[in-house]
Amino acid sequence: MDRNQIDQLLMVYGSKIPANMYPMVKSRLETMDSNTANVAFMQMKDPTISLLISIFLGGYGIDRMYIGDVGLGVIKLLTCGGCGVWWLVDLFLIMDKTKEKNAQLLLNGGMMGNGF
Repeated sequence: MDRNQIDQLLMVYGSKIPANMYPMVKSRLETMDSNTANVAFMQMKDPTISLLISIFLGGYGIDRMYIGDVGLGVIKLLTCGGCGVWWLVDLFLIMDKTKEKNAQLLLNGGMMGNGF
């Protein structure tokens, strides 16, 4: 990929990855072909959607399953959101966790399983 394409992708999808990971993601994108990068960006999850799912369905673990943490989602479901404590904590953490998962997806070249 050329630098112009990479800069455009980062401008469009920049809100879906942590700002401190931009340099690593940018260098990884430089080594990827455009088809692989496009697939990786298409599989990224929206942090705002994660927050909404966490607000309404977080006690059932659906928010964790959405971002690809299926095991944690099942545990959260079985414990009723950690008796409400885990659900409350995830309200504050789920957006950052979603961005981290998206960055991992890009760094792994779009080959990571990502839940739904």
